[in-house]
Order: sequence, then C-alpha cells, then structure tokens
Amino acid sequence: MIHSALIRALPSAVVALVLVGCSPGGDAFQGGTGAQHEDLVVLFEEWREFQRPEFVDGVPDYTPSAMAAQYRELSAYQGRLAAIDTTGWSISEQVDYHVVRAEMNGLEFDHRVMRPWARNPAFYSVIHASQSDVPAHEGPIVAGWIDLWTYDYPLTSEAAARLGVRLRTIEPLLEQAKGNLVEDARDLWLGGIRSMSGQIRDLDALSETVATDSELQGDIEVAVAAIEEFRAWLEQEVPSRTDPSGVGVENYDWYLKNVHLIPYTWEEEVDVMRRELARSLSALRLEEHRNRDLPRQQRVSSAAEYDRRFNAAVTEYIRFLRDNEVVTVYDYMEPALRERIGRFTPADGLRGFFSEVSYRDPLVMRTHGHHWFDLAMMAEDPHSSPIRRVPLLYNIWDSRAEGIATGMEEWMMNAGLFADEPRSRELIYILVAQRAARALAGLFMHSNELTMDQAVEFASKWTPRGWLPADGSTVLGEQHLYLQQPYYGASYLMGKYEMEQFMAERASQLGDEFTLKRFMDEVNASGLIPVSLIRWEVTGQGDQIIAMTR
Repeated sequence: MIHSALIRALPSAVVALVLVGCSPGGDAFQGGTGAQHEDLVVLFEEWREFQRPEFVDGVPDYTPSAMAAQYRELSAYQGRLAAIDTTGWSISEQVDYHVVRAEMNGLEFDHRVMRPWARNPAFYSVIHASQSDVPAHEGPIVAGWIDLWTYDYPLTSEAAARLGVRLRTIEPLLEQAKGNLVEDARDLWLGGIRSMSGQIRDLDALSETVATDSELQGDIEVAVAAIEEFRAWLEQEVPSRTDPSGVGVENYDWYLKNVHLIPYTWEEEVDVMRRELARSLSALRLEEHRNRDLPRQQRVSSAAEYDRRFNAAVTEYIRFLRDNEVVTVYDYMEPALRERIGRFTPADGLRGFFSEVSYRDPLVMRTHGHHWFDLAMMAEDPHSSPIRRVPLLYNIWDSRAEGIATGMEEWMMNAGLFADEPRSRELIYILVAQRAARALAGLFMHSNELTMDQAVEFASKWTPRGWLPADGSTVLGEQHLYLQQPYYGASYLMGKYEMEQFMAERASQLGDEFTLKRFMDEVNASGLIPVSLIRWEVTGQGDQIIAMTR
C-alpha cells in the first residue's frame, strides 16, 4: 500500500507511473496486453447503449425481470473494463478510464441501493418544461423523457406529430410503474405525489401554448388523465409506506468514493457544512455591522428596471472577467449568459429565494451563471475525448459544475467584483448559508436522522432573513432532489471546497507562474468531470484516486 503523504511528495512523472501500476487491470483486453485508449472508447460506446433500458412499443422497460437481467449483465461490462491494461497510458487517458469506471459503478449503485424504478415514484416524471443549467437533468431520470424546451413554438405539423407520439407513451409507462413500485420509502412516495402535480401543471401550460392543435390537445388530455390516475393511486398507497428513504451512511460513503470520486466521507462532509454555515452566518453579521449606516437594497420593481439592470449586469460581469484576467472570455460566453436573464414578474410578498437575491443585485447570480458558460463550451468547443463530450451519467459532473458555479460567487467577491456595492457582499454570505443549511438537511435525510419535512424545516430555519420559507416550492423541491440524488445537495460547497484546495495546491506548485486565468483555463480544458480527476490531470498528483481505488 502506498501512503498518500509519500505520493504527495513524489514528482508528477513518478506519480503517473505509480498510478499506472495501480490501475485496475487484467491479463488483456480482447486478446492483447497492449490495450489502447481507442479500446476504451469502443467499450464506452457499447456501455452507454447497454445502460439504457430496452424499449417496448416506445416505452422503457423497467419491469423486475428486465432490471434483473440488466444487473446480471452489468458485471460483464465491469469485467471488460477491469481487463483493460492501462500501462503506458497518459494521465488524460487514465482519467477517461476512471470516468467509465465511475459510470458503471453508478448503475451498480442504482441496482443495489437506489432502485429508483422500484422505490421512487418521481422517477417516472417524463415532462421537463425548462432547461437545466447543468449538463444533464438533476437527479435520476426515466429513459424516454420529454424536454418541452427543445421544441420551437408554434409547433410545425411534423413537430406536433413527434411530440404526440412521445406523449402517448406516458399512459403505458405509468401503468407499468404501478407494478414496478414495490418498495417502501415513504418520503420518496410523498415527493412523487408532488412531482405528479407538477407534471400536470406543465402539461396544462403546454395545452395553452398549443391550443389550436386539436389532435395534440387530445394527446395532452390522455396524458393528464393518466397522471391524475397515477397520482390518485400513489395517494391511496402511501399510508402503507412507512420506511425511511435515505440510503444510509455506509452506502452514502461507497457512493461518494466509487461513483462521484469524492475523497471525503459523509461525516467529513457534515463537518465542512457545519463550518460553512457558521462561517457564512457570522460573516453576514459582520458585513451587516459594517454596512449599518448604508441604505438597504431595494428589489427591482418594474419590467423596464429589470431589463436595464439585468442586461447591464451581464455586460459588467463579462467586462470584469476579461479586464481582470479571471478566465479566457470566448465569444460564446456573453450571449450564453444574456439569453438566461429571464423577465420581470410582479410579486406582492416573498419571491423565490434566488429571486430575492437577484432582484436586489442582478450581478450576484450572474457569477453562478458560469453554468451557462459550461454548456456553451460543451456545444461550441467539445472536448477532444469522446468520453468527455457528453454529460456524464448519474450527475457525476456535480462537484465540478456546481462547485465552480458556487465558488465563483465568493471568489469574484474576493476579487473585487462588489467593491462598489458592499451590501451585495451580504447577499453572497446569505447564498453560502443557504447552501450549507440545505446540504446539512440532505445529509441528515440520507443518514435517516431527518424526514423530508424535518429537513425542509431545518434548511428554512438556518437560511437568513426568512427568504426560504418552509412552505415554499424552492426548499421542498431542493430537499426532494437531494433525497433522490445522494450528494447533490452537498456538491455546491463540497465542490467549491475541493476547487479551493486544488487552487491552493496548483499555486504552490507553480509559484510565480501561477495566475487565476491559467488555473481556470486548465480546469475548463479538462471538461466537466469530477474535481479529483481534474486535479490529477492538471497537477499530475493522483494520490486521491489511488486512495479511492484501493
């Protein structure tokens, strides 16, 4: 066994050799000890096809027999991967190997622990009205989903026909789900009822959008009726569901190490989140004290003000990134951010949590809009490796995507972005506190110390200024997601934490040659993969991966 402290002391080239020797391996890959990266790409493409369920008459098959068959076959794919001898491969090629390994482990965890097709009714939510700001849908998702935002409205007759075909799969899928959902996970069932109500609202909105298409209206009506019937079935069944829904600490730790390649445990994440909550709350009070004689920020109050200030915020932020040499600014970045500013909506009381922030200073959440840079980068400048050109499965990108987007908020504050808006520094610490509070709530759900209702109350209580009310849709939606997708709630600040450690290490490694722009460009060049893998590729230090593959 190689001690991690020794690994950290070794030169990068030596570490690379050590890692090659420690790579999972077998005698050969399909008849030879000299396996090439191209062999891995071939396996990856076959794996991606395999992990999708079979479709019967356009409906994905998640029946017990189909899932049992998939689980039996999974070991063959894992065996083929383990048989690849990576000796002599570059670090970048070995990184790709571990990406594929993590994805296969993700499907294993689904079958052994998560089993969303059998215990999570929200898994069967098909309709997605808006685009996520991350590479793929957040949380587990049923095959054959419908992204309404990918259609151009008004629909052409051909597009309407295609959408109608897709909508007609909802009824048989939900009929199948009744036979599949046999496991007891009370909070997931309760969350599923709310998810189905959301599906109905999205289809009602679609109905208004395509009001003149009578045939599509019929398909929508059938789909809505099927969802209403399925929701009623869930409501009838839920009293008999009494078991907790968390995966447990032992399973959570396995998932961190083997799927998301996170070099921490549940307990360590709790410690970090507690520290982040205390740090942000105390920093907020200090900022409020510092700014006590300044007027409080007022929310944007009209459509004209919204358009002016939000557009100005995009212009200012892009200028800041360029002028301060934070990252290479490409032509696609400003349009990607400007297209996402949204539009003004009136409100008498509290807005959603993030709108409470944005409507006070639109510049603050433009920093989190780094997500849109990521998506534009994937589209405009795809990675050279086929394995990294597509979003990783099982949200394995979360530490990188959410970690940087969250990190940019506080990093840009510290770089001087809000030098002329001291009250906006308060907003940054409110954001950190909210992320820490909701992460702790999610962690305690998975240790089965809190129910989802208790997690909602916890996150609401520790979010400053009452901006996250316990009866609001934001906190309910977040905690339901974090229960369905272990680690996601912690990924915002844990990813930021990993990135900060990585940044400090890279600065020490480069000395006077370190610049923020160089670091950010190096991170972006690795693609949207776990931070531990980016760190290995950039610094040559693979001690974290060695520790997680022992």
